Amino acid sequence: MAKIAPFSAWPWENLGTFKYMLLGPLVGSIVHSGLQGVDHLASNWCFHVFFISFLRFALYMWYTNICNMLFLTRNRLILQQGIDFDQIDKEWDWDNFVISQALLASLAIYIFPDGFANLPVWETKGLFVIVVIHVLVSEHLYYWVHRSLHGNYLFTPYHSFHHASAVPQPVTAGSTTFLEEVLVTTVIGLPVLGCCLSGYGSKTIIYGYVLVFDILRCFGHSNVEIMPQWIFEYFPFFKYILYTPTYYSLHHTEMKTNYCLFMPLYDVLWNTLNTKSWASQKKISLAAGKSTRIPDFVFLAHCVDITSALHVPFLFRSFSSMAYSARLFLVPLWPFTFVVMLLMWAKSKTFLLSFYNLRGKLHQTWAVPRFGFQYFLPFASEGINKHIEEAILRADKLGVKVISLAALNKNEALNGGGTLFVKRHPNLKVRVVHGNTLTAAVILNEIREDVKEVFLTGATSKLGRAIALYLCQRGVCVLMLTPSTERFQNIQQEAPANCQKNLVQVTKYQAARNCKTWVVGKWITPGQQRWAPAGTHFHQFVVPPILAFRRDCTYGELAAMKLPDDVEGLGSCEYTMGRGIVHACHAGGVVHSLEGWTHHEVGALDVDRIDVVWKAALKHGLQPVSSLSK
Repeated sequence: MAKIAPFSAWPWENLGTFKYMLLGPLVGSIVHSGLQGVDHLASNWCFHVFFISFLRFALYMWYTNICNMLFLTRNRLILQQGIDFDQIDKEWDWDNFVISQALLASLAIYIFPDGFANLPVWETKGLFVIVVIHVLVSEHLYYWVHRSLHGNYLFTPYHSFHHASAVPQPVTAGSTTFLEEVLVTTVIGLPVLGCCLSGYGSKTIIYGYVLVFDILRCFGHSNVEIMPQWIFEYFPFFKYILYTPTYYSLHHTEMKTNYCLFMPLYDVLWNTLNTKSWASQKKISLAAGKSTRIPDFVFLAHCVDITSALHVPFLFRSFSSMAYSARLFLVPLWPFTFVVMLLMWAKSKTFLLSFYNLRGKLHQTWAVPRFGFQYFLPFASEGINKHIEEAILRADKLGVKVISLAALNKNEALNGGGTLFVKRHPNLKVRVVHGNTLTAAVILNEIREDVKEVFLTGATSKLGRAIALYLCQRGVCVLMLTPSTERFQNIQQEAPANCQKNLVQVTKYQAARNCKTWVVGKWITPGQQRWAPAGTHFHQFVVPPILAFRRDCTYGELAAMKLPDDVEGLGSCEYTMGRGIVHACHAGGVVHSLEGWTHHEVGALDVDRIDVVWKAALKHGLQPVSSLSK
């Protein structure tokens, strides 16, 4: 067992989410003061400490969210790589420093009650005092502390954890060891304490200094260069007063340089300035607004329901890194999300959601601003198709090679499985792919070889047709649930003459009372599931998935595949899928891109290509989810 360095672990490391209980005494003091009246509450410093802590937590979280809004920041990114699951896990407890500083602030108030009692709202001289202490004391102290942490003795046990985050984010500032944060607390606490003890302190100065300190930390750790170049051109000395995100990013990639807190002046004075600092900043700043990275592959997704829209990476990064499930904390946000949905419905464009790299190729996920139920509104179909078409044309203009359509974006009734767009634009260079061939392959390979009879709902859909034709050629009797004799006969006639007898039309669920293998392509109610005999396994390709109602039956997941292990920059889960797992239609587009196929995959499935696509997926390291659970 590895030896842990003293003061590297946090004292409450084993408490998990119960660590927030440490702030309980603060809350108790606030409640007690509140019961005595508003005036008493305003003079209670426990209230101010708690309120500042809340503001700090919100600041770091929302600054991080904004940085992850790739549709706004993609052309201003400094390090061109995604935030992966490993970094998110390392930074899971980034808010430890907020808790520790709240506790230490409470202790300081207890030790120096006279220094904080009856502070005025504003004191002009206090602004001068706190700036002087920060520049002459805090900046200098931080520089040497930071430089010491990069020494041979302290770096590995203490500071290496912070540098383990490959891509700086605002919350990376809090991804530190306990000893580091004690030192940072000293840096931020000295100006506040000195200002108050000097007699020039005020509530506004304390609030302002702490929040400006945090804003500048977020700014430097953001990985998004927003500092305009003209400031340095017109005011050259300003480059020594305030660092930039590029400046701090160079410290992460080329250590032993750029140690300063906020002022590069100290790196200049002590000869640790990275000579590329402002040249790199100028290059990124001037390139802003230009698309410098063209993706090879785009997956065009959509929201499923209102609460799942909150699963996007730029809202709750930690929540997005886990498979989606309904949570209680989402309920209060439902009204706000509903209003946003209406605004998106009124006027919006397809936006970049996330990206990752695979085999040296950039893969992006774009999202159509539409929710699942909207796809079933007759009057909304034209607008939805317009958004999808705009996304395809945009991808074509950029030089994207393959664009894959998510479940409802390729709905047969909506656009014929993408056929509409290919017919409208016959000269498209981008290949439009619905990915259903791999979806069919995944489902078919889940069905055991010894199965002789299958009950199929959604039997005349694109997937249902392909599954039925493939199984009947394998000698499996397929009970196709469909009221349309004409559509059934059309499919039956596509099968080889000696296999047509294996396709049987049924019109009621009762026909499957003795069949233990169901393939569900159309949503079925718990009442309809009752007709399945005990021990039935439900395979499914329906969105949303059916309810697991029967305890005496088993339910398969939606068709999905795990991406290869060498995928880079993937840090969000795709809806209810686990980490690194994507829907089969998404994986189908990935395979299409990796193979370099030049045909469109739209409309009806080519049954003869099911095995071809399946073998290609396995060749490139994609794994069926069903095999992972065995």
